Amino acid sequence: MFDFIMSEEQKGLQDEVRDLVSWVPRQLILDMDAMIAPFPRFFLEEAGRRKLLGLRFPEQYGGRGLKWEDEIIAISEMSLVGVPLTCLYSLVSIVGECIVQFGNEDQKERFLVPTLKGKKVCAEALTEPRGGSDFFGATCTARREGDHYVLHGQKRFIVGAEGADYFMVYARTDPDAPPRDGLSCFLVERDGSVEVKTVYGLMGARGSGTGRVLFRDTRVPAENLVGEENGASHIFYRMMVPERMTSAAGCVGAAREAIDLAARYTTRRKAFGVTIKNFQAVNFMIAESLVKLDAMASLIWMTARAIDAGIPHGRMRRMVSEAKKFATEAVWDICYNAMQAMGGIAYTNVYPIERMLRDSRLLSIWTGTNQIMNLIIQHEFYKELEEQVKGKRDVELDAPEAFNEEEKIYE
Repeated sequence: MFDFIMSEEQKGLQDEVRDLVSWVPRQLILDMDAMIAPFPRFFLEEAGRRKLLGLRFPEQYGGRGLKWEDEIIAISEMSLVGVPLTCLYSLVSIVGECIVQFGNEDQKERFLVPTLKGKKVCAEALTEPRGGSDFFGATCTARREGDHYVLHGQKRFIVGAEGADYFMVYARTDPDAPPRDGLSCFLVERDGSVEVKTVYGLMGARGSGTGRVLFRDTRVPAENLVGEENGASHIFYRMMVPERMTSAAGCVGAAREAIDLAARYTTRRKAFGVTIKNFQAVNFMIAESLVKLDAMASLIWMTARAIDAGIPHGRMRRMVSEAKKFATEAVWDICYNAMQAMGGIAYTNVYPIERMLRDSRLLSIWTGTNQIMNLIIQHEFYKELEEQVKGKRDVELDAPEAFNEEEKIYE
């Protein structure tokens, strides 16, 4: 992020996160990518011990009462240890948002407090085999039986599933209601009826325990219902903010490191008797990457400030979608350029660029594909277009033939 506009408190937070990042064992990163590391619970425990989880949440529950502007600083630094650990770190912000905004006091004490301490691991169970982007087509069901709900169905591609102590789950509670009106949200504690069936072999972002979760008539106490029965659509729309802001912020540090790795290499490597940073074909790739990095950071920063300032919901949806789309596509381009500038050596495991490229490919898919981001962006823009601000100059009239109505034929 931009150090020159940070407050002293924000710089202090950045230093705290950098210290945690430096603490992460090198071997853990290697073993997670090789899929031989056990679920890294100890990382979340350490982050909780340092009070670096759930920064935006109230101090009474273990957070720091900070803002989005602060959290994106933390996540951008966290991304230096790679996508898997950053995802696990961000899940606390995502699931915690649900509990803070829609949960009751009992749920905050039972779930949020131990999560922020690093004593409980959470996961968000949203995607289903029959529906990724079609969230409201969910088929996982929950039927009320006395003081419990009986949950049945499955979710997949659940980050952190392997180590989660509880899951935030969306399930259909009214099969006869329209798709958007029949879903409810639950906090489901892991027991013998909750089975992590598959831990996926992934192209990148490995080691975060991403799996398929089966709920086999899982009995969920009624007090674990979050918000109102059949009211999960309101929760889902709110959850777009932490899901997409954490995804966007998680691109910044990784992009910066990819540029730095490539730039340092180009100052050492020679070809045709010349240091390759002096070749325009090489240094222009660094320049293009820097533009994308600064544009990405600027958009994320401004979006965070807009959320903190209480921007209207429609514009907020548009901005977080823009930030997520732009950042996740930019980090892929930046890692690609880094590999291209370094040449064949970057395609080997001598440098971490090949892992960074694999990891970054996930980001434009998860927490809503970038095609869904486009759908939201254009939808919110056209809604705004219909609500033109009074007194705004009508630039359509600033043309010589502006009043030639015979030429303005629309049908």
